[in-house]
Amino acid sequence: MTISQGIAEFLRYLALEKNASEHTVKSYREDLLEAESFWNRQGIDSSSGVQILVIRWFRAYLAFLHEQGYARRTIARRLASARSWCRFLCRRGELETNPTKGLRGPRLDADLPHVLTCDQVMKLLAAPSGNDSPLMIRDVAILELLYSAGLRVGELCRLDLDHLDLQEGFCVVRGKGKRERLASIGDYARDALQVWLPRREELLYRLQRSCPALFLNKNGTRLTTRSVDRLFSGYVQQASLDPRTTPHTLRHSFATHLLDAGADIRSVQELLGHRNLMTTQIYTHISTTKLQETYNKAHPRA
Repeated sequence: MTISQGIAEFLRYLALEKNASEHTVKSYREDLLEAESFWNRQGIDSSSGVQILVIRWFRAYLAFLHEQGYARRTIARRLASARSWCRFLCRRGELETNPTKGLRGPRLDADLPHVLTCDQVMKLLAAPSGNDSPLMIRDVAILELLYSAGLRVGELCRLDLDHLDLQEGFCVVRGKGKRERLASIGDYARDALQVWLPRREELLYRLQRSCPALFLNKNGTRLTTRSVDRLFSGYVQQASLDPRTTPHTLRHSFATHLLDAGADIRSVQELLGHRNLMTTQIYTHISTTKLQETYNKAHPRA
């Protein structure tokens, strides 16, 4: 098997067997094609078998990434992609041993995600105001649902009308790896959606078209993640919030506020749709940091 064939087989495996998202497959493709391009320049071309890949070629590739000034997090991701690829090749019998085994990537700082306070969230949710146009009403429902259900922006955009059950207060969400989960819809989000749905029908009727998507653009087609990012950025600016605030910040805030209010971490894991509890545990660090700050400010002997 050539290097190019090995990469193609791995990407096909991710898409068809692992149900990885298009974004995930694209990221792996970019990482592995960059590695292949580096090896081509070293005289290992695509016609070479993958068996020629040994640890010294991966060390040379890591050294190259460092020399190019890539951020540590980017280098770590490139190495993780190569590791996953080589594990796949080992399982297929194309490699006898994994040449990335024992390779150490750069040490990463544990960056805590940016989170809004409850007051800041309320300020953001109140930002769409001034008129009752269909798109303004839609934006209110978008912001309320993002925070109420802790959705990723891609999950929000993939929602169809029949994914909602407002009577029971939940929606069916397709997350990473096409895994489905039930997300709760709070009363404020439910009210906002009930106002949006008739306006959604009016918009489609006026345009004489149909679309299954829950959230539509002015042309009556599915709203894209880029459009949500753009409208969200406008409301962040309108609410005078930290410009680092993104739609994903509401997801971080959703998890942190639940833990601050006493929710157990397993429940938060289920609500977020995390496969690994370790992914959810970062929010406990945020809550602990906040608790320590409160203690330092309030305790006379702190």
